[in-house]
Amino acid sequence: MQVDPNSHQGSEQDTQANSEIEKLKQPRVNSKRFFGSHASRRSFLGRAGLFSAASLVAGVFGSPFSSKKGEDVVQAQDINRRYNRPFNYNSFVDEAYRVRVEAARVERSIPIPPHPTNGDEERYANKIGSDSRGLPHNGLGEVKLEAYNSLTKALTTQNPNDYENIILGGGRKLVNPQGPLAISLEGINAAQIAVPPPPALASAERAAEAVELYWQALLRDVPLSKLQNNTDNPKVLAAVEDLNNLSAFRGPKQNGRVTPQTLFRGSVNYVNLYTSGITTKYVIPPGVLDGPYISQFLLRTIPWGTQSVSPLIRTALPGNDFLLDFQEWLTIQNGGSSGKSINYDPKNRYIVTVRDLGEYAHIGGPTYLGASLILGSIGTPLNPGNPYVRSKTQVGSAATFAAGHLQALLNLGSSRVIRASYWQKFYVHRILRPEAFGGLVYNNIVNKTQYPINSEVFNSKALAQTFSTFGTYLLPQAYPEGAPIHSSYTGGAAANAGVNVTLLKAFFDENFVIPDPVVPDPNDPTKVIPYSGPPLTVGGELNKLATNYAIGRGHGGIHWRSDGSASLALGEEVAISLLRDERLGYNEIFNGFTFTKFDGSKVTV
Repeated sequence: MQVDPNSHQGSEQDTQANSEIEKLKQPRVNSKRFFGSHASRRSFLGRAGLFSAASLVAGVFGSPFSSKKGEDVVQAQDINRRYNRPFNYNSFVDEAYRVRVEAARVERSIPIPPHPTNGDEERYANKIGSDSRGLPHNGLGEVKLEAYNSLTKALTTQNPNDYENIILGGGRKLVNPQGPLAISLEGINAAQIAVPPPPALASAERAAEAVELYWQALLRDVPLSKLQNNTDNPKVLAAVEDLNNLSAFRGPKQNGRVTPQTLFRGSVNYVNLYTSGITTKYVIPPGVLDGPYISQFLLRTIPWGTQSVSPLIRTALPGNDFLLDFQEWLTIQNGGSSGKSINYDPKNRYIVTVRDLGEYAHIGGPTYLGASLILGSIGTPLNPGNPYVRSKTQVGSAATFAAGHLQALLNLGSSRVIRASYWQKFYVHRILRPEAFGGLVYNNIVNKTQYPINSEVFNSKALAQTFSTFGTYLLPQAYPEGAPIHSSYTGGAAANAGVNVTLLKAFFDENFVIPDPVVPDPNDPTKVIPYSGPPLTVGGELNKLATNYAIGRGHGGIHWRSDGSASLALGEEVAISLLRDERLGYNEIFNGFTFTKFDGSKVTV
């Protein structure tokens, strides 16, 4: 793992989570269950009198043998009564209630962190730093304030009727602004998860992210195999040089420099909480820089019972770029449709270009369920902490500690993390999308506006080459509709990647080396050939899978790097909270889920 040398290393939120984890971890050791309840679980319940005094008198905790004075007689009748009596339904139901109460207490005990924004919504009266797509705009693309106020009114009152009165500019509807207000019955509350404030509109970091996005658009039809240090591709080399000239680029580097091997690789942003404010810790997850750009989990057939899912995907043909014309761009900002669509290659293939990954992230697939099935098919051991790894008589099932259990959590995690991510989108940040930023750049050059864009954008080779290639200063989009109609930060798809990959690492042995790794055949993208290079581990390739998906949204032009980087950490936090709640209910002797976080630290839940 590499850490930005300028970032701070401490994290009070991580410390708080680890503290809670340790509290939950301790009582599980050497636990035993008696007549339908669990001794260690009872310790979680604050020793709340789950077993009555009468049950103790009845010998619940006593020896199965009874001695009379002067005799050594085994009381067979007592044994039969002890081990063959009916299940204690009332005790089981009462225990379920107390576990649920304890889970709620533990989650509620986590402090609410500060939620600072980048200040852009308050800073600009015309809301140029805020997401307003789907609302009506003037001829420059500035939102009509009556419409923006109707949105913020609904988000402030949270009255369902006010959402129905939001003024829209076209046929596209807002994506689920009330969803984040749903109360989850498991896991941490959205307001308890801190993310760093996103880069401000006028900042050098926002400019650096914009320059990277312009290069992602310019390199869409470049093979990913060219993103390596021995590349001869002039566009790749130009992108590397341009990004190295930026003052605040936060993407992966080697020895302080962007290289072809690090270009467009993923990163994760953690929040550091201090009494004086919030700072960001920038990290590269273990394994993300190792080996091929694309994760092994996107290159293998998914075995699904008696069926299988091919890793070959439908890809967009080269040159499918949209929102290049200002009027088309403005129509999309207003929530309209350009009437355009993607032209697809009739022949499916592996993910081999920047555009291919962008299209995969556009439509998606059984990505994380598929990864769980692939892990089983290649013989990946379960996480060493799984209690059934050591059991002489039992195996897990969909109830606990087997694939079905994990797959249920993957589905649950996807829903719960979207609530948390969308809460940041609608109720905290409301950050503009990259396509809207491209409109500000265009207007400054063409219409002589004075929007506060950092000069590094205008001085970049990326912008000049975009104009020479596409004839526009707008940010070319890979999707005709542009981005979904909700704000950019945090990224929902990346948050989903973060929660799912974390759950996968909790259930499988992340140190297992993937057998027979492959790469797409550069001469025939419908085939793969053996990969030869350093070993690829399950943990590293899962981290790569998460960052592939997050960066893939940027390849489409719809997300900033920081959107995905912060969301991966957010998703990880949601996963940890779900595992924490799950653990309270287990009967098995279990010392916790141990795995490596995106920042390279070990955690036990």
